[in-house]
Amino acid sequence: MKPARCGPFPYSPIIHRPPLQWPNGAHVALWVIPNIEFFALDEKVPPAAGGTSAPVPDVPTWSSRDYGNRVGVFRLMEVLDRHGIRATVALNSEVCAEHPVIIEEGNKRNWEWMGHCESNTRRLNEAPPGDEPRIIKNALATIERATGARPRGWLGSGLQETWDTLDLLAAEGGHEDDRHQGEALAHLDDQLQAVHLGHVQVGEDEVGGALLDQGERLEPVLGEEHLHLRPFRQQCPREVPVHGVVVHHQYRRPRASGRLAP
Repeated sequence: MKPARCGPFPYSPIIHRPPLQWPNGAHVALWVIPNIEFFALDEKVPPAAGGTSAPVPDVPTWSSRDYGNRVGVFRLMEVLDRHGIRATVALNSEVCAEHPVIIEEGNKRNWEWMGHCESNTRRLNEAPPGDEPRIIKNALATIERATGARPRGWLGSGLQETWDTLDLLAAEGGHEDDRHQGEALAHLDDQLQAVHLGHVQVGEDEVGGALLDQGERLEPVLGEEHLHLRPFRQQCPREVPVHGVVVHHQYRRPRASGRLAP
């Protein structure tokens, strides 16, 4: 797409959109999105992902993320199984080669996989000139080979993209694009359409912290998420939202509440 001050979408106020209704009168679609990511020890972790100014190898920063792929993700699987929740995973494609057991276990649960670049240490908007098409093509092809299904969804690592990302995704096949603060049907031209689903950052990982913290029940935290949903229903009574619950499985520092984020 061409650079534009208001992005690629025509202005679409909520009051002019046709009502969206879920089956059986449901008020919200709950969408659980584990971000299963690979951070290489020989690369710097970006500051936005919790990286520091320490030189490589930054063992303390890396080890918490390595813990997530060795331990945290399997604890998350057990809890989602217990509650009968099927996940949609934002997957760094390098996980397929480095940690194939995660893919095997996800496939056993019929999880859905969407592209999330190759690694979480590298962002699309920082890629060398001309390398973005290769990154997207390779990430999607790698995930397809490992999981048996071609991803139809995409979330750029670090929520980043370039002016070319949507066109490149369209060239690889239709995609849903899960991005921060995006929820609209984009008509870029007569051939290209992309459905954007909201990536809600408010409360991100609060549910995940409860999922992985032993001894804490899920229901109270889902109640907190419900409080977050209430303004949506009050402000937009004609619409019922899709609420994405983003979960990271890495170990992080305790929050003020004493609960550990995943």
